[in-house]
Amino acid sequence: MSAELRDPAFADVVGGADLNVEQVATGFEFTEGPIWHPYEKHLTFSDIPNNQMRRWTPDGTVSMFRNPSNKTNGNTYDRQGRMLSCEHATSRVTRTAADGTITVLASHYNGQELNSPNDIVVKSDGRIYFTDPTYGRMAYYGVVRPTQLNYQGVYRMEEDGSNLTLLAADFQQPNGLCFSLDEHRLFVNDTEGRHIRVFDVTADGRLSGGRVWADVTGAGDGVPDGMKIDSAGNLYCCGPAGVHVFAPDARCLGVIHTPEVVANFTWGEDDMRSLFMTASNSLYRARTKTPGIPLF
Repeated sequence: MSAELRDPAFADVVGGADLNVEQVATGFEFTEGPIWHPYEKHLTFSDIPNNQMRRWTPDGTVSMFRNPSNKTNGNTYDRQGRMLSCEHATSRVTRTAADGTITVLASHYNGQELNSPNDIVVKSDGRIYFTDPTYGRMAYYGVVRPTQLNYQGVYRMEEDGSNLTLLAADFQQPNGLCFSLDEHRLFVNDTEGRHIRVFDVTADGRLSGGRVWADVTGAGDGVPDGMKIDSAGNLYCCGPAGVHVFAPDARCLGVIHTPEVVANFTWGEDDMRSLFMTASNSLYRARTKTPGIPLF
């Protein structure tokens, strides 16, 4: 079976226990950061240890997008369709324009290098939010070097990279993040804590609260990592054995099982019902009943 049903609602949101999880590409080292371009119809994703970014198209072709990639991890698009990337090797957040021009948006906070930006989202007002754990300063996933900051934070900045603001610093290792449908709440998971926290978003874009919203538990390999919300407000989060699906009230509906440890995912294709999952050496796809949300 490719799915574990913990609540009958899983069948309506995702599908049945016989959900088909197909491998669409393989031969990588550790895949991450998938993003679907809704107009150009391609999926770009990171291969962190190989220091590359690849691009998959629906005809099955995989091409090189960026080499070297500064061990880029998470990616997203801003409201203008420009790619935003979290670089492990340089501790930077960068923006890639349509013509390929790369602009550094963030690299330091209060004169000290960021740890290693990991995952990133953009609010409808253009503001950028990202997590900053220390994984990019470790072997395999990044470049070994000491940290300059003594905390692992969540940050916000304006669309142009100005006004970089520390929003929360009480995480062990903050990782995936996503907004609620109305953007009144921001969910951030903690890989070491094995849970998802929820914050209220204030009018000026800051955060308050931060209670534990849900634990991410189960048998199998995997930890909280990539996280996104679908068009009905259900929250998907990587975890043990695959992608865990939570209802808006925090009930865990079930788990999409993946053959390899999954690190991130995104929805794509014309109806936004194809869930693309970056899992260790491969890229997988499953069809969900509820569509995702285009990145722009």
